Amino acid sequence: METKLKGIAKMEQIGLIIAMIIMAILFTALTGNKYIQVDNIINILIASSIVGLVVIGESYLLISGQVDLSPGSVSAFSGVLVSLLLSKGLNMWLAIPIVVVVGMFIGYGNSLMVNKLKFEPFIATLASMSIFRGLAYILCGGKSIFVQNQLFLKLGVGRVFNIPIPVIIFIFLFIVFGVVLARTRFGRNVYMVGGNANAARLAGINAEKLRAKLFIMTSALAALGGCILASRMSSGQPSASEGLEFDAVTAVVLGGIAMSGGVGTMGGALIGLFIMQGFNNGLMILNVQSFWQIVARGLLLIAALSFDYIRNAKRSK
Repeated sequence: METKLKGIAKMEQIGLIIAMIIMAILFTALTGNKYIQVDNIINILIASSIVGLVVIGESYLLISGQVDLSPGSVSAFSGVLVSLLLSKGLNMWLAIPIVVVVGMFIGYGNSLMVNKLKFEPFIATLASMSIFRGLAYILCGGKSIFVQNQLFLKLGVGRVFNIPIPVIIFIFLFIVFGVVLARTRFGRNVYMVGGNANAARLAGINAEKLRAKLFIMTSALAALGGCILASRMSSGQPSASEGLEFDAVTAVVLGGIAMSGGVGTMGGALIGLFIMQGFNNGLMILNVQSFWQIVARGLLLIAALSFDYIRNAKRSK
C-alpha cells in the first residue's frame, strides 16, 4: 500500500511539473516573453520565498491533520512590531528574535485553543487571524511605521552572489525542514498523527505536544516572514500579508498534501508554491485588475481542493 501511495505521489508531482511548464509557456506567449525574463523570475522567487516560509509550516500542519488561518495577520503584526522596535532604537539582532519569540507565543496560544479548549483549528486560528490583524492596526495607530535602519533594510533587498537574501533564507529553511520531515523520527510522527491519531497514541506519540510544536513553528515562520516583508517595504504596514494564509494553503494542497492529513511531501508543496506564485505574477504582468486577481486566486483554491478530493478518491481505491 505504501509503495502504491509513493507511486501515485510521484506521478502527481510529474503532472504538476508539466502543468507548471505549460503555464509558463502560455504566460510567456501572452506577455511577449516578459514572463521569462531574468528580473521577473527573480521577482517570482522573492514572492515565493515570503509565502514559502508559511508554506513550510502549513505543510507540517496539514500533514498532521491541522490548519492555521492566522499567518497573514501574524506576519502583518510582526512587521509592525519589528518596525516599532527598530524605530525606538533597538538593535536589529535583538528586534527580530524578539518578534519571532512573540510569534512562537502566538502559535502556542493557538495550540492551547485546539488542544485544551478543543476548538476546531479552523475556528481557533480564525479568531487569532482577527485578533492580531486588529492588534497590528492598534499597535501603529492605523499608520505605517517607516524603518530607517539600513542594515535591516538590506535583509529584504540585499543580495549575496546576486541571489536575494529572502530567497537564500527560504531555501535554507526549506531544506532543513524538508529533511526533518522526510528523514527523522519527528517527521514520521507528523505523518502518523495525521494518518491515524489513534494508532499514533497507541504507539506512544503525544499528539497534543506534537501539534503544539507545529503551531509554534508555523507562527514563528510567519513572524520571520513579516520581518522580511517589512524590510522589503521599508515599513511595517498593518494591511500587509492579507490573504497570505490562503495562498499558503492553496500552494500546499495544490502540491499534493491532503487536507485530511497523513499524505504529501515538501517537494510537492514547493511545486504548488511555484505554480501559484507564477500564476499570480502572470496575472499582474497582464495587468489584470486587482479584484479579478482576487477572484482568480479563489478559483485556484477551489481547483486545488477539487484536486485534493480526486487524489483522495484515488488513494482510497
